[in-house]
Amino acid sequence: MNSAGPHVMAQDVRPAAPRPPRGRVGTSFLATFGVLLLAWAIAAGNTGIAYVSLGNDVVPIVTGCLAVLAFVVVLRVLHHAWWLALLSLVPGLFLLVGTVQYAPEAALERRGVRESVVVTADSAEGTSSKDHRFTLVGPDGELEETLRYRGSNPGIRVGDRLEVIRDPEGVVPPAEADDVDPEGRLSGLITGVAGWSVITLAAGWRGHYLRRSDREPLLEQFA
Repeated sequence: MNSAGPHVMAQDVRPAAPRPPRGRVGTSFLATFGVLLLAWAIAAGNTGIAYVSLGNDVVPIVTGCLAVLAFVVVLRVLHHAWWLALLSLVPGLFLLVGTVQYAPEAALERRGVRESVVVTADSAEGTSSKDHRFTLVGPDGELEETLRYRGSNPGIRVGDRLEVIRDPEGVVPPAEADDVDPEGRLSGLITGVAGWSVITLAAGWRGHYLRRSDREPLLEQFA
């Protein structure tokens, strides 16, 4: 006689697949090192662009600004927060100024000729323009290049005598001798790179901590 009790069917219970390991040190290290390389590549690359485009500062300014913004986005991906990424704009400004100004000032220091000149005209005089182009007269007559200043208060007036450094090849515009400081520009560039490096290490540690604590940084979508 068959039992009238309930018939219990055995169920095929399979263990859940283990979750992939999170917070792997190797992944975090490679991601952080990759962003460090990007920071150094931006500094070196934009300085090289400034050398190639001597006499046309617009090119390295545009490429530098785009590169700095790209670095901010990459840093945001690395560590899952905007505050540290936006903080990187501060050393990014030092880096941008250094990469743009180091090349022309180094060229003036290397091959430039120092001259005492007199300012004889200002293109913005009597106008509302803030783009001043000062005509200069040296020992050998009027210089072909003008001394340019963008701003409302150049601190230079017609009749002033200045010490300038000009490029005999005519590629780099002349500059006041006291303003030519390639070592200072290089120091600013190095400061910017150092600042980016420190922030990148902090961002890499924070991203690694988030993965270890089972939170979801954006890096997990790509790595």
